[in-house]
Amino acid sequence: LYCNLLQCTHFAGTCIIASRDGEIDGWISGYRPPDQPEALFVWQVAVHERARGAGLGVAMLEALFERNDMSDARWLKTSVTPSNRASLRMFKKFAAKRGAPMRREPWFDAAAHFGGRHESEDLYSLGPLPIPMPTQSTRKESR
Repeated sequence: LYCNLLQCTHFAGTCIIASRDGEIDGWISGYRPPDQPEALFVWQVAVHERARGAGLGVAMLEALFERNDMSDARWLKTSVTPSNRASLRMFKKFAAKRGAPMRREPWFDAAAHFGGRHESEDLYSLGPLPIPMPTQSTRKESR
């Protein structure tokens, strides 16, 4: 929990929460890697059971990329385990919506990096993403 609090405090510009009726339905935590300034690395995505299947994950990603401080982001990078089909579907939908290719490469190996206690993590790169058109909400933010 402490790590998540630091993440959403220090990197508030790259994290998002979706709520309804005072209840949190979803959240995404991410950050801009220092050596990849044109990328957003999405670290965690969580969608509550009551909100699943409605496209909330993609909507949160879209909202993140519409922020003014994300206007120069051309890549979304993330790691996903092979068994996490829901995350893979979400990222594929986001890539398709943006007209961007999605590439996978091995990243952290189950045996070598996790001592067999965690599934391997593949690195996914979505992009290059198109330059966003200004929306009403981004025009308001820039005033």
